[in-house]
Amino acid sequence: QEHAYPADELMPLTCRGRVRGQEPSRGDVDDALGKFSLTLIDTLDTLVVLNKTKEFEEAVKKVIKDVNLDNDIVVSVFETNIRVLGGLLGGHSVAIMLKEKGEYMQWYNGELLHMAKELGYKLLPAFNTTSGLPYPRVNLKFGVRHPEARTGTETDTCTACAGTLILEFAALSRFTGTSIFEEYARKALDFIWEKRQRSSNLVGVTINIHTGDWVRKDSGVGAGIDSYYEYLLKAYVLLGDDSFLERFNTHYDAIMRYISQPPLLLDVHIHKPMLNARTWMDSLLAFFPGLQVLKGDIRPAIETHEMLYQVIKKHNFLPEAFTTDFRVHWAQHPLRPEFAESTYFLYKATGDPYYLEVGKTLIENLNKYARVPCGFAAMKDVRTGSHEDRMDSFFLAEMFKYLYLLFADKEDMIFDIEDYIFTTEAHLLPLWLSTTNQTISKKNTTTEYTELDDSNFDWTCPNTQILFPNDPMFAQSIREPLKNVVDKSCPRGISRAEESLGSGPKPPLRARDFMASNPEHLEILKKMGVSLIHLKDGRVQLVQHAVQAASSLDAEDGLRFMQEMIELSSQQQKEQQLPPRAVQIVSHPFFGRVVLTAGPAQFGMDLSKHKAGTRGFVATIKPYNGCSEITNPEAVKEKIALMQRGQCMFAEKARNIQKAGAIGGIVIDDNEGSSSDTAPLFQMAGDGKNTDDITIPMLFLFNKEGNIILDAIREYESVEVLLSDKAKDRATIFKGKMIPNYIIDSNLEMEHMDQKLPENDSHKQNSEEATSAPQDVGAVSEEPEEGESSDVTDPDSLSPAPADSDSISISNQDSYVPGTDEASAPEPACTQGDHQPQEQQTETESNSKVNWDNKVQPMESILADWNEDIEAFEMMEKDEL
Repeated sequence: QEHAYPADELMPLTCRGRVRGQEPSRGDVDDALGKFSLTLIDTLDTLVVLNKTKEFEEAVKKVIKDVNLDNDIVVSVFETNIRVLGGLLGGHSVAIMLKEKGEYMQWYNGELLHMAKELGYKLLPAFNTTSGLPYPRVNLKFGVRHPEARTGTETDTCTACAGTLILEFAALSRFTGTSIFEEYARKALDFIWEKRQRSSNLVGVTINIHTGDWVRKDSGVGAGIDSYYEYLLKAYVLLGDDSFLERFNTHYDAIMRYISQPPLLLDVHIHKPMLNARTWMDSLLAFFPGLQVLKGDIRPAIETHEMLYQVIKKHNFLPEAFTTDFRVHWAQHPLRPEFAESTYFLYKATGDPYYLEVGKTLIENLNKYARVPCGFAAMKDVRTGSHEDRMDSFFLAEMFKYLYLLFADKEDMIFDIEDYIFTTEAHLLPLWLSTTNQTISKKNTTTEYTELDDSNFDWTCPNTQILFPNDPMFAQSIREPLKNVVDKSCPRGISRAEESLGSGPKPPLRARDFMASNPEHLEILKKMGVSLIHLKDGRVQLVQHAVQAASSLDAEDGLRFMQEMIELSSQQQKEQQLPPRAVQIVSHPFFGRVVLTAGPAQFGMDLSKHKAGTRGFVATIKPYNGCSEITNPEAVKEKIALMQRGQCMFAEKARNIQKAGAIGGIVIDDNEGSSSDTAPLFQMAGDGKNTDDITIPMLFLFNKEGNIILDAIREYESVEVLLSDKAKDRATIFKGKMIPNYIIDSNLEMEHMDQKLPENDSHKQNSEEATSAPQDVGAVSEEPEEGESSDVTDPDSLSPAPADSDSISISNQDSYVPGTDEASAPEPACTQGDHQPQEQQTETESNSKVNWDNKVQPMESILADWNEDIEAFEMMEKDEL
């Protein structure tokens, strides 16, 4: 109120409001901002939960008086629904509750509900698709397909975006008696259900809103899918429709069968659910233990929550993403509330004071590390504690609410919280809506659902008295094996030796020593709760259940063993790398003689399948980092764009230059003086999303090599290059073209020229040497500046990182790693927190290895070595560079 109103969000470091269009664009993150006082609306019912009734009454008056919903602005349908529509409905719910109590809000006459209905109608144009799935964005004033709407061209949306509407839309219909909102939300849910993968009963992350085809076929419980599952179960609770529970139970069975690998929750492929889709987890999955509590499945909820808490204790906050060995994957933390939400639900279910201690830790960390003079600032990097000038509305809407409720006694509340259900944004909707204005006919669809041989189809709500069989230590016994799972050192305690008391049991099996054919090893695995399954394709699958271990210490050994095996598997992935590519300068006066070894990309055109490569003049883009819309598209069109590394993801750069009309791109390292003399080459990884839309080739050059092209531009202005899988001979480059007549004549013979090419000059290597040379090529991706999703590693780091797990042949049910033998399994290193692996240049005795020992020559010196005549040039048919 003091620093930001009526802006949508507070910028806590600069103590001012964030107004869309007045601050630098943050991409999709800004789609939540609609110039409708977002944070105030999102926080309305939080004020009542905190017993701030007077402040609530004043806030409602401000919303009614000041908020305009008819702005010419494009917003996210998903975010506007859960934050603004949900905020208005939650505010209306508690407003009528207060009015009934007779002390506050006596003047209220449903104004918030009228605004909610107005906003609902503004969101409906987004549903104008053949599938019933909504467009991801809508213009509040002009809708979707209006000429001035500036939206409506999108083809894809996330599953959660289309499947997280039913609570708000159904509540709006039940409150107003207008059924169209609930009908539209149900139709979207029905379509997603019909498009599920029938053999696995899983859904993908991204779906085409017109065809229903899955665009991203990976499946998990985190970003992109999370609240779809949440709303299926909660829709049953709020609306009483059995079909929603049947669908949720069907999905939940698949989740526990394929995705749940206690304490981990790892994404899989919907068509091959035994194959992991990635080796890291995002922080949004922290909501899932709370949903499991609502479902009544308490054991895995405790396990996953405890694992997440160990990560938080290590980094003070939950990183946006972290790997299976608990290293930081994405270092940001925008003060997300999902872990606090699960903590609240676990405490409500167990009454275990341990979860009050967890909540106390969260509050202390917020006050110690995130609190700034004007509010609470998001963490830009949990490892360094650096801040970001950002405080999302969900921080006040959810985090404050759940933490207060965690510690509040019943007498601290002015109403019974049990009479309401929480939306995904923690807004309160009254349970009595289930019997109000039921305009949707229910049909019995039980026969459409899969018969499951488990207890998922219990029709009663879970009873906490039977969740814990008269054992107050039940939850602690589940947490105990996980207490060291994220330790900086491998969880190898002295207690094992103390337990043996000299009886001589063999030390626990280490992953590097494991052999699937050794009966003694199999017996040790069994004791640790690890079982081994032989697959038809010859691989072995390892599955670990801590509860099946002989003791808590054995369970701890089993967890460590699985972590080591996962690390070994990750090391094996790194061996499956793309070969280096070539950037060849073909314009005057170089004519193909300068060949720069370039790092490949895991997305875009595969140059190995396009032998001719991509040829064009280079152009420097504006902005040079390529992280926003290109402002000089006329200079980039039909050219190869040069850009600087950093500040956003490689894939984002590629999309921006492709949109500007570029035919290819070269990313130049922003670390001054970096060179392949001293560092291994890298392959540029994607951003964790589908990158099939990127069709142009992208290559990476270190700073020193990139400066050769930049220097050439400064001296010659027009510089033409060829991007290819390997360098081409000049006869091939100029085949069918007139040979330039201004090459300086020095009457050199072919053999004479060959003698001038030093063996170790990688700029002029023979192509056969270059392609046969073993290269240490790691996968690297750039980290987004503003929390958008991206692949691993810091943008300023040049340390190798794990490749995307799409290339891994891992089947996974709980914790799985492929079998190895002692000859092939390298020594695994203990996980040392978030420290990145050190760079190591792999040496080889191969004579054909590309060598960068020579310093890059000055341009004048290079040109002096290239004086050849036309006759020698025409004779170079077999001269491969």
